[in-house]
Amino acid sequence: MATPNLVEVDGVTFGYDRRRPILRDIDMAIPRGQVVAIMGLSGCGKTTLLRLIGGALRPGKGEVRVEGKAVNRLSADGLYAMRRKMGMLFQFGALFTDMSVFDNVAFQVREHTRLRGQLLRDLVLMKLDAVGLRGAAQLMPSELSGGMARRVALARTIALDPMLIMYDEPFAGLDPVSLGVIGKLIRSLNDALGATSIVVTHDVAEALAIVDYVHYMSVGKVEFQGTPAEVRASNHPSLHQFAYGEPDGPVPFHYTAGDYAQDLQSEA
Repeated sequence: MATPNLVEVDGVTFGYDRRRPILRDIDMAIPRGQVVAIMGLSGCGKTTLLRLIGGALRPGKGEVRVEGKAVNRLSADGLYAMRRKMGMLFQFGALFTDMSVFDNVAFQVREHTRLRGQLLRDLVLMKLDAVGLRGAAQLMPSELSGGMARRVALARTIALDPMLIMYDEPFAGLDPVSLGVIGKLIRSLNDALGATSIVVTHDVAEALAIVDYVHYMSVGKVEFQGTPAEVRASNHPSLHQFAYGEPDGPVPFHYTAGDYAQDLQSEA
């Protein structure tokens, strides 16, 4: 029996203006309980897709469903209720710089629950302990390394035990040890919480080590879907170029431009 999908993207097209669509007729299914990667070059629409799933953007065509509900058709109250079941790890963490580590993690707990006092403290310390940073509770973000800051942001992301956790480039800018720690935490926390995780990344090796399934995007389309083993074995031209970092291939060096002579004439 197939695992029911938590997230379904059905025929979604989106563009910030009419001349340059970012996403073109995207179909995607994210099963419950899995860690799924959305991979591709910078600018291919990965983060835009996360924003559509979270309801920050609405598709020009098609539908995004979470728990069977069309996110782009929810009322404001319905969208806020849905978002309380989601956690988002932003690129580079996005911690509140004037709050301690403890208060960063406690922020949404205070906003969305009535927990206070010892119960709040126990919950926050438990989440920090899960990422190995209970001893850093009273530090300020400026006192943290890049890897530590990312782990604090992860503790904040899971503070309310979300059903869906979205990661926007969680490995960017990390040293190899911190990168490995974050990868292990993404996998172990997903399984411990019984959550579903979507990891947007272009870090091929680390993603393939922890995810169950991969959607590879290029030029606003999903061009390949498969398991990590299928990604490694694939001869798909642009996926192969992406996975092995080859400078020559179907992904061009130059952004699309007209005739060079016309550019010179327009400047004259």
